[in-house]
Amino acid sequence: MRAVVKSGVGVFTPQGFLDGNSSSTFISMEDIEATIKLNADMILVSLKKVIFFNRNGLDAFVKMFAKIRTAHHTTVGFCDYDYKKFQAINKFYKNELNFCLFQSQEIASLFASSFKNQNKNILLFSPDKSQSAAMAIELHDNGHNPIIAQTQEEFNIKIKAQNAYDIIIKDTYLGQMGQKVATRVTGNAIIYSVSSFLDAEIGNTFNISYHNNSLNVGFRLFIFEAYKVVSMNVHALNFFSKLASSGAEYNATICFVGLTFEKTPLSFKETLEDSGIMFFNQMDDILKNKELLEDLGASSAANVKTKRVLNKVLVTELPNFINATVRTIEMMTNAKAVKQSVNINKIEILEKENKIASSIGFYGDIDGMIILIFPTGIAKKACELLIGEQTDDEEMILDTLAELVNIVGGKVKTLLHDEGVNVDITLPRTYQSIDALLEVAQEKKGVQVELSFNNDKFLFFLTR
Repeated sequence: MRAVVKSGVGVFTPQGFLDGNSSSTFISMEDIEATIKLNADMILVSLKKVIFFNRNGLDAFVKMFAKIRTAHHTTVGFCDYDYKKFQAINKFYKNELNFCLFQSQEIASLFASSFKNQNKNILLFSPDKSQSAAMAIELHDNGHNPIIAQTQEEFNIKIKAQNAYDIIIKDTYLGQMGQKVATRVTGNAIIYSVSSFLDAEIGNTFNISYHNNSLNVGFRLFIFEAYKVVSMNVHALNFFSKLASSGAEYNATICFVGLTFEKTPLSFKETLEDSGIMFFNQMDDILKNKELLEDLGASSAANVKTKRVLNKVLVTELPNFINATVRTIEMMTNAKAVKQSVNINKIEILEKENKIASSIGFYGDIDGMIILIFPTGIAKKACELLIGEQTDDEEMILDTLAELVNIVGGKVKTLLHDEGVNVDITLPRTYQSIDALLEVAQEKKGVQVELSFNNDKFLFFLTR
């Protein structure tokens, strides 16, 4: 199958049915190599002439994508689809979406490294804020002017002024971002959504490795959103009791919101309360009460006694961690990074004023966490880029910082994956002050790298 190359994007266009049985879907590595030699830095499969597809039909391409990325570090994915096809692909690969989705070839070209400095005004929206942030940074780096719609309602309003934008981006996904988990973070509280009947299966569906690494990163408040839970049995009771006990070392708090006991024995509630779990009727009862949030641990992160030793395997991958961080910050600031010092020791922060920090954990073939300490000036620049306006709102700056660090984590995951090292990432945890960070990290030994962006001092710390 031959590809058409335009604006740095090589596009293969199969036709008819993609159901795993048609030989017309075959793309050889020779086809790919020939396309890349034509200066294509992106390899896509167009779905515009595809009448029907199922997962078997797409799997042939997805397996090819993995080979291409490993061999050439090339962006890969699908393009030219409608909303129905976009939904289907997301459903098929819900937790394995490691490739890109571009609504059109025109949109794809905006992200091609060989198609820079076109200075397009671009309106973009994704319900996933991490995706919005990642797209905005990539577009900004390519010389465009991205405007992010923060909500669907805002997007619907702005899209009416179509003449204000050269291109509108929606139903697009950058596959470099991290994994999909049934989790979200609000105000440094991790929120899990559970539903139906809770039984022994909760032990299989709950990602305990993710939870434990979130504890290691510094999260201390975990909320189970249980409005749709009908009841639970003794197996689920034992699971949550053990979860609460295991978090005691970290001074972590577990809360249930919206859980009723109409069909669950009231004695279960008493048992869970004895293990330290708290119950609330509404999410706002927690999230809109700042004093309660502080009491529950969302603004603190007491250190644990167990110290994890930095190992050689982790240090070997240090260049990947540094590259992912530097690329992201350089795109955001339009400034080149200057490395000033590298030390292996406990974290040392001499100047604490006008700095904020964030951490993100990773686990899998290797595990640990990255801590990034930002001057407030860089954090504000990030906020301006990602939301399209200047702000001194502290909460908004912290939320934006979390989005930025999530992008770093996603890039780390991609770089490691291309070397055959598979990891997942936690959600980022932010710290309003350096003292709050040190509660988690002051006893951890790691690699500290001091960088400078236009004389703004920036600290990178890799540890376990």
